[in-house]
Amino acid sequence: MPEARVIPLRPEDDEPRVPPPSTPSWDEQVAGGLEFLRRRLTGDYATDEFGFDPDLTDHVLLPALRPLFSRWFRVETLGVEHVPATGGGLVVANHSGTVPLDAMMATVALHDDHPARRRLRLLGADLVFELPVIGSLSRKLGSTLACNEDAERLLTGGELVGVFPEGFKGIGKPFRERYTLQRFGRGGFVTAALRTGAPIIPCAIVGAEEAYPMLGNVKPLARLLGLPYFPVTPTFPALGPLGMVPLPSKWLIAFGEPIETASLGPAAAEDPMLVFNLTDQVRETIQQSLYQLLLQRTSVWG
Repeated sequence: MPEARVIPLRPEDDEPRVPPPSTPSWDEQVAGGLEFLRRRLTGDYATDEFGFDPDLTDHVLLPALRPLFSRWFRVETLGVEHVPATGGGLVVANHSGTVPLDAMMATVALHDDHPARRRLRLLGADLVFELPVIGSLSRKLGSTLACNEDAERLLTGGELVGVFPEGFKGIGKPFRERYTLQRFGRGGFVTAALRTGAPIIPCAIVGAEEAYPMLGNVKPLARLLGLPYFPVTPTFPALGPLGMVPLPSKWLIAFGEPIETASLGPAAAEDPMLVFNLTDQVRETIQQSLYQLLLQRTSVWG
């Protein structure tokens, strides 16, 4: 099996830091808001075949997520130089935290902290797109179904695709199993990378586990509501809607060295042993990186 490569904990000292997006003046904000409303009312904006709406994403969705990213979770992004500036790439990350905020924070990290302001096109489960409001907003943010067909179309089109192979097993695991990766499925993400020649970028996320610590799962209620789990956390459902507010844990998001797939060729996707080995390599890389990031984080609350 190929050797797992651990994600470096700190960027190189001489690596230039990407300045955060500048805050426009009040006049610029008003003018920009009016121009945004004009575009929405006149239909002067475009979406792609997956429903991605860059105009709404840049002016509404990302600004709504930034306070969580920078002030609440105080996310620190590491290893962003490993994410290619152009072309397709598959970002593979651990999934945790009861509510999938980790996917949202990774999206902000790559847009705001990467020199090329890369957009992360997330792959989501069917349930995400069946939910009212959330499903529509997910599409507009650039998400699509977690299927190989959509993933390969995005990768071939030069997009950066985000996948969380643990799925609901990851975000719905009990707090006592925090930062222990669940099974990565059958390696569908690896076959998508092999068929398109896209590099695989391992990503480790620390902090989500403590945002909504899952102490229990009310399975009968989950079945009744058609949900994969019904969580019990220190604040939910005891505090009602207020219990949905995440705890302000300190987050670290680290991107590792890309695993190159182009030299293996598309035919390698039909080799089950190779797919298994690559899947295991990615999983082990992320797991080891999680351990290192936990040692680096001096406090859960940072």
